[in-house]
Amino acid sequence: GEGVLSGKQSALYPVLRNLEGAGLLESHVEPSSSGPPRRYYRINERGHEVLAQWRQAWQATRDSVDSVLEGVPQ
Repeated sequence: GEGVLSGKQSALYPVLRNLEGAGLLESHVEPSSSGPPRRYYRINERGHEVLAQWRQAWQATRDSVDSVLEGVPQ
């Protein structure tokens, strides 16, 4: 479907593998009765810490952009 994060699902898997390789996610594989085994990902404690840092950085960036845009007529 078309959502906030639209695009090819296959593009997500390299990102998940990179995040897991960086120690921010953990995964496990479970058998599936409807096809091949499925891999499930979960954010770990380190991932939550880094996510909090990314949120702070994004908030600071957004605040800076908002500050600049306040002076721009619509």
